[in-house]
Amino acid sequence: MKYTVEFSQAAAEDLDQPFDFALQRELDSATGELEIPERALRAIKNGIAFLASSPFACRKVGSSSFIRELIIPFGHTGYVALFEIVDSRTVIIGAIRHQLDDDCY
Repeated sequence: MKYTVEFSQAAAEDLDQPFDFALQRELDSATGELEIPERALRAIKNGIAFLASSPFACRKVGSSSFIRELIIPFGHTGYVALFEIVDSRTVIIGAIRHQLDDDCY
């Protein structure tokens, strides 16, 4: 079964954060690798693609079987995407955060 993966408005806005964070970190670094922000977004995109086929493989959040989180590895840490399986065809991503963010769920 194939799911359609959609982003809430908040999650779409969250995609700026990983890019901006990685870009600033690399600009502040002595060795600044400016392709790292693009690689971070690619890792998130690849992780999100997994949800189109296997959203129930991700860890449940709370007591609902339909609210889950996807761990997206990147470097030594990674990102977390909080999502809801709305019906038999739709997954909606509610938020995306870096695992080290203070407000990471």
